[in-house]
Order: sequence, then structure tokens, then C-alpha cells
Amino acid sequence: MADTTTLLELTGITKRFPGVLANDDVHLEVAAGEIHALLGENGAGKSTLMKVLYGLYRPDAGEVRLNGEPSGITAPADAIRAGVAMIHQHFMLVPTLTVAENVALGLADNGVLLDTSGVAERVGELSSRYGLSVDPAAYVWQLAVGERQRVEIVKALYRDCRLLVLDEPTAVLTPIEVDELFVTLRTMATDGVGLIFISHKLDEVLALADRITVMRDGRVTGETTPSATSKEELANMMVGRPVQLAPDRPTVEVGPVRLAIDGLRVDGDRGTEAVTDCSLGVRSGEIVGIAGVSGNGQRELAEAVAGLRPVVAGRVDIDDVDVTGLHPSEVRAAGLAYVPEERMRDGVVAEFSVAENLILVDHNRPPFCRWGLLRLGAIADRCRDLVERFTVKTPTLETPAGNLSGGNIQKLILARELSSEPGVLLASQPTRGVDIGAAEYIHRRLIEERLRGAAVLVISEDLDEVLALSDRIAVMSEGRILAVMDRSEATIQRIGLLMAGSEAAA
Repeated sequence: MADTTTLLELTGITKRFPGVLANDDVHLEVAAGEIHALLGENGAGKSTLMKVLYGLYRPDAGEVRLNGEPSGITAPADAIRAGVAMIHQHFMLVPTLTVAENVALGLADNGVLLDTSGVAERVGELSSRYGLSVDPAAYVWQLAVGERQRVEIVKALYRDCRLLVLDEPTAVLTPIEVDELFVTLRTMATDGVGLIFISHKLDEVLALADRITVMRDGRVTGETTPSATSKEELANMMVGRPVQLAPDRPTVEVGPVRLAIDGLRVDGDRGTEAVTDCSLGVRSGEIVGIAGVSGNGQRELAEAVAGLRPVVAGRVDIDDVDVTGLHPSEVRAAGLAYVPEERMRDGVVAEFSVAENLILVDHNRPPFCRWGLLRLGAIADRCRDLVERFTVKTPTLETPAGNLSGGNIQKLILARELSSEPGVLLASQPTRGVDIGAAEYIHRRLIEERLRGAAVLVISEDLDEVLALSDRIAVMSEGRILAVMDRSEATIQRIGLLMAGSEAAA
């Protein structure tokens, strides 16, 4: 940290919403040239605090000061003029415009045509200074995810930002791109830019940050430095109890292949090929993890296996039974349980009660139905048992599923899917958006399925999760599985090269 001048002071920030105290007397300071990590679970109050800083929300109490003076920020335009920039997890770029046009978008209108050549020249200078390889003339729709993030950073630098907020900036990057991003952020810090780095990846926070602030339930629970703490201590501060970050994986005898994917070809939503000649087997008693950056065919592969998307060519077998192209209910009857990527869209009916969601796929079968009538007593007994066994926190069985937290919705889905003791479990992004405690529980349940003899296929963009759970790892890039390796052979460097499309690493 090159400069210790206080750049940002958030003092006593309090923000209430109906029934929720989102920020409770929060204090945070960021120095010029400091990389300050902000940690916390979903709902801890991080996003609300940053929206107060950026002028999207007005605090009910407290003060925002920049360079020792009241910020006067009441809208994002004020924040931008004050040198504050925010890069959201979902980028705010116009795909049909060029890089230079996106960078210039929203600049002050001087009544003349914009000199895009001057913008392009400045973009080139910034790219060179901060190691951001971007082509000013390229259209955003042509760019990969990592390149789009670079455009967002260039856009902030072009506006001479002095304080940059990054919200989960590594979530969509390969390990190589993460390393490149960190070089850029350290260079910015050297030049006196203050950075707030929001992340849930503890290894990255410890590697990058100068200081770390942890929030829980709307309050700051601790401030520390990487040299004075550990992953375990940070997780404890985030959750409020000790957390087992690395799940135990007892040795188990591996059996025959229960899920066989052979030469699968699947089209995406736009009719272009999303999965190309994909072949993979998952055996009884093993977890196979598929690693890859979002948008490389993982979602389409999962939906095709589950019967939710047509198969153009190839075959899917469950326990030697061809299920290719069957209705999802028939695939389920063949032994597949499916935990979908989008839990609110595909995993539950938000308006239905907890109980209704738990029997969603079994409501028309005994013991829950007889002579066309629901047996409410049997349903209640079964649902109470599942809620207890899977530690689903809900006020009542009649509570709408959409009222539960993300972690408890995911537990509800797991309870329903695992209650049938499936032969094959397909879990897509199983812990996305859930807190550390729920993620710990979900990991334990996946490993228990492995011990039971199920074949478990986990698709995750979280490389740490894939490495922690998997017996074997497949790497997917541009719709193809480039390599399958034993966990003992896997390194972050090799997986990172494969995620970036380097077949030489296979």
C-alpha cells in the first residue's frame, strides 16, 4: 500500500428496509492505494453498503466522506463525478457498440460529435499502462467474458476514478485471467487508486488484500490483515461459528459406470451448437466435477442429460438404459436426481409451500395419493421428516418456498431429489449464492451420496469447489470436454489453461 491518506470514510451507516435492518451502524475506511477486501455472506449487507456509497440508496443515518469532505453523492452520476466507479458482477456494457464507444458512453455532451479516435488512443494508453489487452475497435459482443471485464476497468480509469468497487470480479474468470486481474489491480493501487474488493473466495482475499473487513447480519464483525488471520478465522467471522472448509472424503470402492454420456451434441437457445461430441462416464461411488467458465456449454449439457433439452446426436445412458430424448419424468424414473443451476426458475415453484415443493414430483403416487385424492397426513409426515433430516429452516411447512433463504431453498431441493436414493445425482452450481454454512452442508450431502454408491456429477464454475469434491475432473471449453483427469493429477495451472481453451494442456 503506497499511500496511507484516507480516501473514503463510511461512518455510522444505517439503512433500513421494511422488516430488515440491512446496515447497522457500519464503519469502513479505505486509504488511497489500498486494496480493501469486503467479506460477508449473502444478506450480510455488503451490497447495500456499496449502493449507499454509489448513490443508489440514501442512508437513514451516517455519513459518506471522500478525501475528508462530505461526498454529496445522491445518485450514481454524482459518484462518477466524484471519482467513484463500480464494476458489477453482471457487466453494464452495450454489446452492439465498440469498446471505444462503450468507454465514451455517458461522457459529458459538449454539443459536438465525439472524437472516437481520441477515445481509442486514450484506451490504448490505459491498456498499456495497466496490462489490459483490449481492442478499442472491437464490438463488445465479440469479446470473451474476461475481455469484457477489462473494458469495464478501462472505462473506470478513463473517467479518472480514484475509488473502484469490484463485486465478485473473479466469478467468471479462468485462473490465468484472475492472475492477470490481480496484476492490474496492484498497479492501480500503486498509482493511488483505492479499491474495494468484494469476494467470497478466501484464498484470493488473503493473496490480494491489504486489509479485510468482515460483515454479518448488517454489522461489521471484524477487521484484520492477511498476515494476522487465516481462512478458518475469516470463515468463522462470516458465519459466527467454526466451519469445515475442506470436506472429509473417505475412501470408497468405485463400481461400474452408472451415467454414460457418449458423443453428445446439443444446441443452445439460439440454435447454434453448444455441446460438441461430449463423452463422459461417471461410476458408482465417485464424484466427477466439470470445471469451466460460464457459458461454455455446461448448462446445455446438464439440461440434455436431465431430459430438459433436445439432443441433436449422441446418447445418454443411466444404469445401461438409454434415456436419450426421454421426458424428464422418465429420466427421473430411470434413476436421475437433478439439482438445477437456476434454483428459483427450475428448482422450486416459489409460490408453492415448502410441503408442496417437497412432493412436487411424487404427489400423484402412493403413499401421498390414493384414488386420485391427496393424503394430507402422509404428506405432512414425509415433509416434516425431510425438513428435519436436511435441516431446512422454515417457519412452517405452509411457508411459500420463495420466502426462504437461498441456502434453505437449495436444501429443500436436495431433500426432494435425494429422498428417492437416486442412482445418479446431477448437481449444477450446487452452492452458487448460498452462505458458507449451507455450502458446507451441501458438500457433505454430495459426499454422502458418493459413499452410498451413487454416481455424482457436479458442474461448477467454482474451481475450489470442484477440486475439493471431485475424484476426477473434466474441463469444458467452448462446448467440448478437453480433458478428464484424476484429482491427484489436477493443478490449478493445468485446469486454468484448459479452461482458456488450450488443448496442449490436455
